[in-house]
Amino acid sequence: MSYKRVLNALAVSAAVVSTNVLADWHSHAIKAMTTNIEWSYWLDASSGENHAAIDAELATVFREVDEVMNRYTESSELSHVNRTAAAHPVVVSSPLFQVLNSSIEMSRLSDGAFDMTFASVGYLYDYREKRQPSQSVIDPAISLINYRLVILDKDNQTIYFKKPGVRLDLGGVAKGYSVDKAVEVLIGRGIKHARVSAGGDMRLLGSKRGEEWVIGIKDPRQPESLAVRLPLSNVAVSTSGDYERYFIDDDGDRVHHILSPSTGKPAAELQSVTVIGEEAIDTDALSTAVFVLGTQRGLALIDSLTGVDAILIDQNRNMHYSAGLTSPQ
Repeated sequence: MSYKRVLNALAVSAAVVSTNVLADWHSHAIKAMTTNIEWSYWLDASSGENHAAIDAELATVFREVDEVMNRYTESSELSHVNRTAAAHPVVVSSPLFQVLNSSIEMSRLSDGAFDMTFASVGYLYDYREKRQPSQSVIDPAISLINYRLVILDKDNQTIYFKKPGVRLDLGGVAKGYSVDKAVEVLIGRGIKHARVSAGGDMRLLGSKRGEEWVIGIKDPRQPESLAVRLPLSNVAVSTSGDYERYFIDDDGDRVHHILSPSTGKPAAELQSVTVIGEEAIDTDALSTAVFVLGTQRGLALIDSLTGVDAILIDQNRNMHYSAGLTSPQ
């Protein structure tokens, strides 16, 4: 890939490093999808566009995705699906169907490591209250984590669950999808240089006006420290880690939100996975899949794909790189 290079092990935080902010750069931030959404773009004064109109359209993109795909909101379309799709096929909107279909494809690609039905057990965890289900509670529910229980009808644009109790969570793909949609808006407005991020998912459009963007990956155990610096342009970047939503249980174990579909428990081999590719909807889901698969199988998946690379940090704090990247010397 064009960004194949020796990585700088001095990394920065998981935000874009931006220096010498130029007058024609515009930045804005909102809160949506239970995370911080940020964007910056270069607007040519002669374009006839204005910041307020662009910002309003971008905000609408994220809020509409949130209204459709947030399983924690009772009024969302996804919550309606979770309540009713086991009784009969449910007609869904085109955006939701697109994300559902993409999720099924990623489940097939990853042999089930990415599985939106993880919510069938995931809802039993409460990270704010530091509660996790016992094995006796997980056991009868684990059979409901299976993407093959979800039937999509492309002709009628419906979804149906083969078993009652199946629940979907699109947290591993919806933010990436929304970032891609926001970039589509910017391209439609004639923007050629931009950065859009939603939590751990990011798209870089063009360059930073004459130089590459520089992004960094957090140290999973020392978030204020540096791990890896990456100069990039025209790519999507997604990071999944065990440090964003977690608690430490009475046994001293880290209980985080990235569950293994095979066990219903937090995946334990890695601390962080960063995936670089073309579209955020793919890198978002792939970072989760690789986190679940672990080092060996995760890198094998990435190396089997064209135009995708990854950086993994394991529980021993060793870094692993896909074939398209070269580790520091």
